[in-house]
Amino acid sequence: MKIILTHEQADFDALASLLGAYLLDEKAVPVLPRRMNRNVQAFLTLYGMDLPFIDPRDLPPSEPIDSVTLVDTQSIVSIKGMGANVPVSVIDHHPLRDHLPDHWIVRREEIGATTTLIVEALRERDAMLTPVQATLLLLGIYEDTGSLTYTRTAARDLQAAAYLLEHDANLRLAADFLNHPLSLDQQTIYDLLRANAEYYPVHGHTVVVASGDARNMEEELSTIVHKLRDLLDPDALFVLVNSRGGVQIIARSTSDQIDVAEFVGHFGGGGHERAAAGLVHDRKLDEVKKELVELLPRYIKRAITVAQIMSRGPQILNLSTSVEEAAQRMRRYGYEGYPVVQEGKVVGLLTRRAVDRAIAHNLHLSASSLMEAGSYTVHPGNSVEHLQRLMTESGWGQIPVVDPDNGEIIGIVTRTDLLKTLTPEARLANQLNLAGRLEMAMPAEIVGLLKTIAKTADDQGAALYIVGGFVRDLLLDRPSLDFDLVVEGDAIQLAQTLAQNFGGRVTSHTRFGTAKWHLEGSIFETTRMNSEQWGANLDALDLVTARTEFYTHPSALPTVERGSIKLDLHRRDFTINTLALRLDGHHYGELHDYWGGLNDLHQGLVRVLHSLSFVDDPTRMLRAVRFEQRFDFQIEGRTLHLLKEALALLDRVSGDRIRHEFNHILIEERSAQILARLKELKLLKAVNPALDWDVWLEEHWHTLPDQVPAQKWNLDKVDEPQVLKRNVAYVIWLLRLTLKQATAVCKRLKMAQELKVNILAAIKLWQDLPDLIKLPIDQLVYYLDEVPALARYSVFLVADPRPATLIRNYIDNWQFVQPTLDGHDLREIGLRPGPVYRKILTNLRSAWLNEDIQSPEEEKMLLNELLAEVAQ
Repeated sequence: MKIILTHEQADFDALASLLGAYLLDEKAVPVLPRRMNRNVQAFLTLYGMDLPFIDPRDLPPSEPIDSVTLVDTQSIVSIKGMGANVPVSVIDHHPLRDHLPDHWIVRREEIGATTTLIVEALRERDAMLTPVQATLLLLGIYEDTGSLTYTRTAARDLQAAAYLLEHDANLRLAADFLNHPLSLDQQTIYDLLRANAEYYPVHGHTVVVASGDARNMEEELSTIVHKLRDLLDPDALFVLVNSRGGVQIIARSTSDQIDVAEFVGHFGGGGHERAAAGLVHDRKLDEVKKELVELLPRYIKRAITVAQIMSRGPQILNLSTSVEEAAQRMRRYGYEGYPVVQEGKVVGLLTRRAVDRAIAHNLHLSASSLMEAGSYTVHPGNSVEHLQRLMTESGWGQIPVVDPDNGEIIGIVTRTDLLKTLTPEARLANQLNLAGRLEMAMPAEIVGLLKTIAKTADDQGAALYIVGGFVRDLLLDRPSLDFDLVVEGDAIQLAQTLAQNFGGRVTSHTRFGTAKWHLEGSIFETTRMNSEQWGANLDALDLVTARTEFYTHPSALPTVERGSIKLDLHRRDFTINTLALRLDGHHYGELHDYWGGLNDLHQGLVRVLHSLSFVDDPTRMLRAVRFEQRFDFQIEGRTLHLLKEALALLDRVSGDRIRHEFNHILIEERSAQILARLKELKLLKAVNPALDWDVWLEEHWHTLPDQVPAQKWNLDKVDEPQVLKRNVAYVIWLLRLTLKQATAVCKRLKMAQELKVNILAAIKLWQDLPDLIKLPIDQLVYYLDEVPALARYSVFLVADPRPATLIRNYIDNWQFVQPTLDGHDLREIGLRPGPVYRKILTNLRSAWLNEDIQSPEEEKMLLNELLAEVAQ
């Protein structure tokens, strides 16, 4: 006999799974558990006659059990006739339990309800369902997903529910049984637990622990717990009651940071992260409760707090601020609202909507007349859940953040900030600590240097961050030692304190709030000297005050003002470059992700922060392609649309800024792919119509050098391999242009004169190659003598075999061929100095090159002939 079982104290997901498993295999017997929740029992009382369930007491006593299907649980109950080694197939959505028997077959998936898994199988078979069957299956999904509102609910749960509604599942019946009224006994326990509820603030969360005595109650407790949770609205609720079998624990969570299964598992129970239960034998309730409360800080993750998402140093208005000034600020900084303050206290909020209306009606009013009156504020330590409730109650989309000690306004948090924390990716980002990864990526000496700076910043009450590309690359497992330090405070003061305490000297720019701490002569002299062997240059560290910026017109250079770390990151180009790693105090290693950079890293997307990003700085279009190809990412769809719309703006950008971007592109490992993509997106033509990328360039691009070649190429004055690679890339890229086209490109990019000369010389050499290979050796050598070394080398790299061989012979041999005689010899034989010297020595060198002479004796004979000609 095949049977289907579920857990005791069955809820609707258990009963519905029992039914669904039977509908998939009608030869199996669906056996009811001995105990069921009261609303489940009530449903069976009314509709059980239409359902196939069997009471365990009605099973044939003599028929052995051949196999078991176990649904919505991984704990099997004992049934008469069932051996220890009976085959068991499990269908469940709870976390996998340890030490399950080896012969069990388990199908488990992360999903809202076990019923969903079974409904999916029924849908594949196009099974026919009665309205009662469909309603029970819907109850199973709805109960375990909170009517599809719990965060663990998956799209598949909704799809399964839709399928059941198509088969006439009755929503009214579902609502009635899911909101079943409490019995008198349950009401008594409910009142007792509510009166005994105790609140515990833990890591920014509110946890409620309620306890009582339920030894005289026969009915289930889960409905009571559900109603208590709805009433008290905690982040987690733990109910502990004395029952006849021991201390019963029932736990519910509404937060991703609190996994109640971990708590209950500590006491031998189980469940999943949002709902769990257990029974503790032979211990007193007070003892269990005390241990549970002590466990709270260990198992509960820190909530995302206002401090992690707020912007520091907010701009505020006073009551007399004019609507015109408020409008100007809103246009400049893009804020939607400003706190209005009187004597340091928040008295209202002025929104963009109110300002726009006043201006539209030509009303010259002040903030006091236009603001929404109120004094809503939050503290840095408040959770985002508290913030969400306050925004909902107040209707304010911008809430000032005040210091809890003195009431001073220290920041502001917006509706947008809140919305970005609601995704699982954002919550993950705000809980990540990368301290371990940071210390593995850096030499211990540099870590020590950073900790010293962070400690000094913390002593000054300043926050210190590593920002941008370093954090991005650290998360991509491509760590570098090229890092930027941003100070939320006074970077110049910090640098001066570092120099006073540890030596070295400081140079600063007050206008921009930047400082450079030179390590020479400091106690970190050894670190500075060792930095080269680690691939870094730590002669000095740049410390930058967090700042914001705005653009007075498209493609202009930005106007900079002091701001917060959040605003500082917002001025950057792409979300993947807005990640920050905080270093000071107990924040050491915290990842700050205000703009969704971590999620875009995971998804492989290059995304701008706002729709005017390319308008503000069109060179970002070139960088977008560079990052896309470097990391094998994709430019996000909306970003790509904005890029195509902004192409014409590249014409307004200075050549220096565009060349700066190309300088980075040409030394990238995937520079060929970058240039191909730039052509595809018409960015090359937007810079200059002559710029192109084609098959020939793709085939020859691999010749770009990674090292400076041998000294005989005369490129030894280039000591940086990357500089040589970049310059050769420019030459090869422009090699097949006309001289007129190349001159125009060099002018557009404001090329250095030396590089321009090499590019034009290389083009001339390239054009002359067909004729040069026909020349006598001496004429070829004299031609190549006049070609700049970079141009000669670049053409050699891409030339066909025959001209390449000639250039190679020139480099290896011919350039070194000179007469054994020189001007001193000519003077000794009495020849008067003048142009004739050059003529004679050139003829002698030509003879050597053309192998007309092959020894010093033959050279002297030729010299005599030449002297005779001169004498005539």
